[in-house]
Amino acid sequence: MTATRDNALEASIRNACKVLRLPTIGSRSKALAAEAVSAQQTHLSYLWALLEAELEDRGERRQRRRVHEARFPRLKTIDTFRFEDAPHIPAATIYELAGGGFIDRAERVILIGEPGTGKSHLAIALGIAACMQSRRVRFTTAASLVNELIESRDDHTLSKVVARYARYELIVLDELAYVPLNASEAELLFQVLDARAEVPATVITTNLPFSEWTSVFPEPRLCKAIV
Repeated sequence: MTATRDNALEASIRNACKVLRLPTIGSRSKALAAEAVSAQQTHLSYLWALLEAELEDRGERRQRRRVHEARFPRLKTIDTFRFEDAPHIPAATIYELAGGGFIDRAERVILIGEPGTGKSHLAIALGIAACMQSRRVRFTTAASLVNELIESRDDHTLSKVVARYARYELIVLDELAYVPLNASEAELLFQVLDARAEVPATVITTNLPFSEWTSVFPEPRLCKAIV
């Protein structure tokens, strides 16, 4: 009789957790209850163990969702970057940036260097670090962003797309200035950056020093908007 009643209670708990969207509590309540009995824990300790497990799993699910939504072309981390092969890159500074302080301060990070020097690796790594902090991030190349903006302009959804980019806590903009932009393309890119005036946290990679950006951007105000 007791076993039958316990089975019924377990089923009720799982159903209730499903309705309440507490999947971890539903799946681990029995195992954690056994641990609580074995360790002679109080009811409050058992309750906290349930809530802690749910919080941890929910946080991990949120992190995975943030990484998926960011649309990184590949996964890179700072720990896998070979700083010994790039002594000109200050590891301490990169790890400090990974803490996310520059996002809180609404700053822009610009990584300048020749192709193959690890700019994209570090940019993605900083984006993933932000995702691990549950921040909303979006990765895109400059060319892809401009193409998306052109398409949205043509189908009359430009304002919607610009507003969406304005809501991201961090944008990773790869390969800026890789190819020249005409006046129309530069204006579209400016609209996104201008819309993010209050949340300008952006990681940018480029192979051109800032002094040469005017050869790529026809509008000097775009250069100012980026930095």
